[in-house]
Amino acid sequence: MFKNHPKGLIAAALANMGERFGFYTMMAILVLFLQAKFGLSGTNAGIIYSIFYFSIYILAFVGGLIADRTRKYKTTILAGLFVMTLGYLLIAFPTPTPVPNKTLFLIISCFGLFVIAFGNGLFKGNLQALVGQMYDNETYSKMRDSGFSIFYMFINVGALFAPLMAIGMRNGWLQSHGFQYNATLPELCHQYLEGTITPEASTKLAELANQVSGTTVTNISAFVNEYLNVFTTGFHYAFAISVIAMLISVTIYLSNKKKFPNPAPKVKTTDNTSTATIQMEAKEIKQRIYALFAVFGVVIFFWFSFHQNGLTLTYFAKDYTNLKGISINLGFVTIQGAEIFQSINPLFIVLLTPIIMSIFGWMRAKGIEPSTPKKIAIGMLIAATAYFVMTLGSMGLPSKSEVISMGGLPDMQKVTPWLLVLTYFILTVAELFISPLGISFVSKVAPPHLQGIMQGGWLGATAIGNQLLFIGAILYDNVPLWLTWTVFVIVCLISMATMLFMLKWLERVAK
Repeated sequence: MFKNHPKGLIAAALANMGERFGFYTMMAILVLFLQAKFGLSGTNAGIIYSIFYFSIYILAFVGGLIADRTRKYKTTILAGLFVMTLGYLLIAFPTPTPVPNKTLFLIISCFGLFVIAFGNGLFKGNLQALVGQMYDNETYSKMRDSGFSIFYMFINVGALFAPLMAIGMRNGWLQSHGFQYNATLPELCHQYLEGTITPEASTKLAELANQVSGTTVTNISAFVNEYLNVFTTGFHYAFAISVIAMLISVTIYLSNKKKFPNPAPKVKTTDNTSTATIQMEAKEIKQRIYALFAVFGVVIFFWFSFHQNGLTLTYFAKDYTNLKGISINLGFVTIQGAEIFQSINPLFIVLLTPIIMSIFGWMRAKGIEPSTPKKIAIGMLIAATAYFVMTLGSMGLPSKSEVISMGGLPDMQKVTPWLLVLTYFILTVAELFISPLGISFVSKVAPPHLQGIMQGGWLGATAIGNQLLFIGAILYDNVPLWLTWTVFVIVCLISMATMLFMLKWLERVAK
C-alpha cells in the first residue's frame, strides 16, 4: 500500500490521525452534549453545531492565507495544534448541571468551540497542502490520488476509535455513580425542570428513573438534578480525551518534522503579475481557479447532506433506533449510545479504502479509470441512494413532536440499528468517491503559489455546506421523517447532474 509513496506521507498521516482522534471524540458527542447540558432543542443545538462546523472549515481560508503568504506551512500547522489543545481544555473543564447561568456557560462553551475552530483552520488545510507538495514531482505525481486515499484512511483510523472512547468515558462515569445510560432521559429531565413535560412523559420519566437507578426513586426532582450532572460530567471528561490525543499528535509531528517538504523558492510568472514555484500563464491560472470554484460549488451540497451524520442521523439514532441491538459489553463498562454510529463510517472507510484503491488501480492499468470529476459525480449518485434507504426506512414513524409528547418511543416501535448501518455503509462509499479525491483534485489543479488557499477553498465549500446543516435539524423537528431524507436525495441528484454537465471542461483543465 505504501510502495512508491514519499516517506513523509506516513508521518503526516500519523500526525493527522492523532488530531482527528481528538476532533472526532468531540464531534461524536457535541450535539448530544449541548442538549444534555443546556436542554437545547434539536433545532437550536443544530444551529450551534452548524455554525461551529462552518467555522472549522471557513477558517481554513485564514490558515491557508497565512501559510501561503509566509511560506511557513510547518510552523502554521504546529501553531494550529497548540491552539486546538487550548480549546479542548476550555470545554473539558467540568461545570455543574443544571447550569446556574445558562447564557454565561453557553457562551463559555461556544468560545471554546471557536478556539478549536481557529486552531483547526491553521492546521487542516495546510497539512493537506503539505501532503500535496510531496507529489509535486514526476517521481510521485501519478500516485497522488492513491496517496490522498491513504492519508484519508489514517484520518478515519483515529475517527474509528474516538466515539467508542467518548461513550466509554460517559457511560463509565454514569456506572461509577450507580446509574445506567438511557438516551431519552436527559431530554425528559430538562422537560421536567422547565415544566413542559406532559403527563404521559412524566410517567415515562418515573419508570426510567427506577430503571437506570436499579431502585425505586421517591424524589424525582433530586434524581433529575443528579442524573443530569453525572451525565454531562462524563461528557466533559470525554472532551479531556481530546486534549491527550492532541498532545500525542504534537509529539508525532515534531519528531517527524524534518521529513516534510519545504516550499520551493518563489520565482516570477511569465506575466510578472504574481509569484509561484513554477512558471504558469495568467490565462491558465484563471482557468484552474474557475474550475476549482465550480467543483467547490457542487460539493457544498454533498457536505450539506453527508454531515447530517453528526446531526439529524444522530438524532434519529437517539430517538428512533433500538440501541440495545448495537452495544459492546466490556465487563467494566458497556459501550452503548447513539454516538456509537459515529464509529461505523470510519470503520467502513478503513475497510473499504484498500478495496476501492485496488479497483481504481486495476482500472488504471486497463486504461479505463474514471477521471476525478467523474468519480465525484458517481459519489453524488451513491449519496442520494443512501438517503433513499433512509426515506424507505422512516415510512410510518411518528414525528418528533409526537415522540416528545409520548416521552420517547417504546423500544418495540423503534427501528433496527441495521438501517443506519446500511445507510452509513452507502454514505462511506460515496465519501470515498468524493472527499479524498476532491482533495487530490485541488492539489493537482491549484496554481503552485495558491496551494494553501485553494485547499482552504475546498474546506470553505465544506464550511458552507456545514452552515446549511441546521436546515436538516429544522426539517427533522417539524416535518415527517421521510420528507426530511427526501430533501437530501433531491439535493444529491441535482449536484450529480451539475457535475456531469461540467465534466468535459473539468477534465480538460485537469490534464
